[in-house]
Amino acid sequence: MNLFKNIFARIWAVWGLLTFLITFFIIILPSMLSHLFNDKKKGQDYFIAVSKVWMRIWLFLIGCPLKISGLSNFSKDETYIVVFNHNTMLDIPLSCPFVPGANKTIAKSSFAKIPVFGWFYKKGAILVDRKNESSRRKSFDLMKKVLLTGMHMCIYPEGTRNRTDLPLKKFYDGAFKLSKETGNRIIPCILKGTKEAMPIHSSFYLYPTKLSMTFLPPVSPDGLSVKELNEKVFELMMEGLTV
Repeated sequence: MNLFKNIFARIWAVWGLLTFLITFFIIILPSMLSHLFNDKKKGQDYFIAVSKVWMRIWLFLIGCPLKISGLSNFSKDETYIVVFNHNTMLDIPLSCPFVPGANKTIAKSSFAKIPVFGWFYKKGAILVDRKNESSRRKSFDLMKKVLLTGMHMCIYPEGTRNRTDLPLKKFYDGAFKLSKETGNRIIPCILKGTKEAMPIHSSFYLYPTKLSMTFLPPVSPDGLSVKELNEKVFELMMEGLTV
């Protein structure tokens, strides 16, 4: 049974890649119209809306329906730092498009070099070279500016994909330092199903799987140190992943 599943998953990965590319080239021009907006927040709102339509279509085509819960935890008059667990590359197209409202994510600068896709990627992200201290400092300041413009900031506090057998890797402090310095509350988001759909230790593999993303109630930085805030969010997410 596992042999047939593995063969199917690799064939399905070809289908996933083809449909991703085809749908991307359909939406790239509409998405780039976001640059025409004078208001950056409205432009990003439009960009996220187009991305959401794209991802809904693509997830349907690859047989990975997405269930979203906890949207009521977002207040329309508040801007948040949204943190996600990170298991596979499939997490990336799920996160930002389905966060309600304009938002950006922190992402590796290397992906911005990909022809054509780089245009789309840069529009949705604050780019950082993690090996460069100056780049890390600059990205932190840019994340503050994103929050000041009324956009949410999306961060993977594990830093990279979780290749361990544990539900979560230890969190870096970046998201929590940002919360302490800006006062913006943190909304943890738990992604499930992506690890089964695209296992990190299986190359070129995609299996139709039900996916879910659950937004937890916001966590305030008030009265907590960076370390305490980090630990509190980690515990909440760990609990949500093991239920």
